Order: sequence, then structure tokens, then C-alpha cells
Amino acid sequence: MVPMILVTGATGTIGSDVVRRLLARGEKVRALTRDPGRAGLPPGAEAARGHHRDLDSVTSAVAGADAALLVGVFGPEDADSDRGMVAAARAAGVRRVVKLSAISAGDPRTGLGGIAHGHGEEAVRESGLEWVILRPSAFASNTSSWAGALRSGEPVPNMLGSGRQGVVDPRDVAEIAAEALVGPGHAGRTYTLTGPETLSPRDQAAVLGEVLGRRVELRDLTPLETRARLIAFGWSEESADGMLRSIRFVAEGGNAVVTPDVSEVLGRPARTYREWAQAHAGLFGGGGGVG
Repeated sequence: MVPMILVTGATGTIGSDVVRRLLARGEKVRALTRDPGRAGLPPGAEAARGHHRDLDSVTSAVAGADAALLVGVFGPEDADSDRGMVAAARAAGVRRVVKLSAISAGDPRTGLGGIAHGHGEEAVRESGLEWVILRPSAFASNTSSWAGALRSGEPVPNMLGSGRQGVVDPRDVAEIAAEALVGPGHAGRTYTLTGPETLSPRDQAAVLGEVLGRRVELRDLTPLETRARLIAFGWSEESADGMLRSIRFVAEGGNAVVTPDVSEVLGRPARTYREWAQAHAGLFGGGGGVG
């Protein structure tokens, strides 16, 4: 009998891709989602209504699963989500958990999210289960948030200054997550997932401009402007201040890291930011398509 795999965060950037990849491998997949009717899950995926903060729903969803992808930290309010999901998985007899964390998790300079990811990693390592931790750097897809400004002909607001990061294609992260859930040789490993080079926002703007055939301009924001912008978007003051700490960490070079982990796991080079931009040029009104 094919074992069941639970994917939390199943409609997010990584989770949705993991669901597709597992199904393509012939795995049985249960997808935790707040609204199954609107989730747009691919054929073959079993929907489970719930949310990572609702531990009763997690307990129900994980019943009978052999492995689980834990995607549970999106902000300070999620600080204990990983610990609760790990406990539910252990009680249900899950064999392996894969925790989607973040680069520099646990470093207090990274802000509240990084600290929360650090606590989640502790829960996973102490669980007694087979575990794998994935620490991706900044996603190439983060620049999809530039689309509105580009379509309106305005400069893109830049919160990160000249900070460089090992920008990673989320497709690589999802491919590794799927492999970590079902493949051998990954138990007890912590993978730091980066692209092949460090890039600043202006580096990314230059690449994207070449792909689109037009100039991509950035407008640097001051910390006060960034804070006001986050609060205007509905962030709490505590969350905004935590993000400012994370932004400062990046601006000072804290995430200027490149590792060989993607190529080690996948047996091929990590995708470049250019490859992501070429595949997603349509998001910005250019040619190309999502792949």
C-alpha cells in the first residue's frame, strides 16, 4: 500500500509545487488547506480542511500519514505552530517530518520570524522522528511583488538596500522537499538551499530588465518608510519592527551565502535567478511562461 504524505501549507509557493511533484511520483497526498473548495488542488490530491494553527485540524489531517511536510511559520503569531504540528505527527505515528525553515534560522538578528523558525527546528530535532530541515534563502519568486509597479511604470520599492542573498528558485526547494519526504539518505540532514550566486536587489533588477527588454528601476526606502509601508499593509508594529531587524541583517550581508546543497541533493546545478525570470516573464507583462 502506498503510504500517505501530509503537506501543510499546501496552497503556498512551496507546498503547492510539492503536492504536484509527489503526485507525479505516484505518491498519495493529503493537502491541508483552509478552503478545499477554492484550493485548486490537482487531481488525485486528498483535501483536508484546516490550518497549521488549528491543532485539532492538524491532528485529524495527519492521521494515518507516514510523512509530513511542515510549513507553519509565517509570522510571530505562528511561533508555536511547528511544536504543535510535530506533537500531532508523533502521536499519529508519522515516521518522517520535513520542516520548511529559513536560512539563518535561530539567529536573533533575523527578527521574530527567524527566531520562531529556530524554535521549530528545535522541536523537529527533539521529536524522535526521522527529520529533515530545509533552510532556503530568499525565493526568486519574491520579486513577483514587483509586477504591479512595473506594469504601472513606477520604480519598484526596495527595502533591502544593497544586501546580497543567495537567491534560490522555489522550484528547486519544492523538488528537494519532495525528495526529502520519500527518498533515502536525508534523515538527520539540514540543507541550506541557495542559488549559485549572491544577488542584490539591483542585480536582480538588472537581470529582470534584460529578460523583459526594458529598464527595471528601484527606489530605496528608508527604515521609517519601510515600517510605515508594512503597517499600512496591515502588519502589527511588533511584526514591522521584527521585519526591520531582518532587513538590517540582510543589508549588512548576513544572508550573503552560497552553498552546494541544491546540487548535492538534485545532482545538477541550482537554477539561476535568470532562469526563474525567463520562466515567469509573463508575470511582469513580458514574454515567457510559468514553468
